[in-house]
Parts: sequence; structure tokens; C-alpha cells
Amino acid sequence: MVTLKGKQIYLRALEQKDLNFLYLIENDTKVWEVSGTVTPYSKDVLQLYLDNAHRDIFDVKQLRLVICTHEHKTLGLIDVFDFEPNHKRAGIGIVILDEDQRNKGIGAEAITLLTNYLYETLGLQQVYANILEDNLSSLHLFKKLGFQVVGVKKDWVRFKNTFKNEVFLQKINS
Repeated sequence: MVTLKGKQIYLRALEQKDLNFLYLIENDTKVWEVSGTVTPYSKDVLQLYLDNAHRDIFDVKQLRLVICTHEHKTLGLIDVFDFEPNHKRAGIGIVILDEDQRNKGIGAEAITLLTNYLYETLGLQQVYANILEDNLSSLHLFKKLGFQVVGVKKDWVRFKNTFKNEVFLQKINS
């Protein structure tokens, strides 16, 4: 049975009350390097996004879930992107906003809950992640969860006039 509830956290759909959290995360310049963001988002634009967040993953090819503690504290976001139902694959990305909440097993639990959902409910064959080569903690996390490095995209991401390699990891449902 698939559940989006774990020992420490649960995953839920975006709600209108998430506007301020979304505003913080999308405008945090420390996250821009991994998110590909280059300009700030206004609350009006984010509100439009929230107004459409209910759309089906099969329609918009993406899904964003909120990572919450069982006490309902919002910790971060976990995304499904490039959802390809025909090829039975999707990419995932995760961000925990508060650095003090990282390296506590929250990310591992969120990724595990999401991949189980993608495999068991949506019937995906594989999930992948793109991680900057110097993001050692994320690389360690995904590898620990069974993702395998299958390639490196050289000079793939430009941020502040520096090019970085991006590691491509896959986890195939067996």
C-alpha cells in the first residue's frame, strides 16, 4: 500500500496557505543555482501558480508536493518534472529550506515516499535526478537510496559566470 506518510514527515499537495513559503523558497538565491532560477518571483505570479497547482500530473507533466512534519510544519518541497507516462519515467528534485533540518533523514524519507508513489501508483519504470557535481550531500543521499550515476553533463549549468558539471542519476524499478 502506498502512503505519502512516513515516520518523520508526510507529503501533501500545495495549498493556498503555502504562498508565503513558496515565496521564500523561490526567492532564496542560495537555491537558484540548483533550480535554474535567475530572477525573483512576485507573490502575484506565485499565486497564479498555486491557482493552477490542482491540475493533473498527466496534463501538466509535473507535480509539486510539500514536505511537512507530523506537527504540520512546512520543511520543503519535492518535485516531479518531465513526467513521461509513455516512457514511464520522471525526474525528481528536492529542497529543504532550513539548513538546520538537513541531514536528519527527512530528505531520504521524502524521496522514498515519492519514488514508491511513482512506481506503485503511477507505474513508472524509472526515476532520475540531476545534481551538481559539487553538491556532495545530495549526491550521497541519492546514491544511498539506490540511484546510480549514469553520466556527467560537462559544463552543464552556468551560475554567476561559472560552469559546473551536472551528474545524472537513475533508479530503475526492479
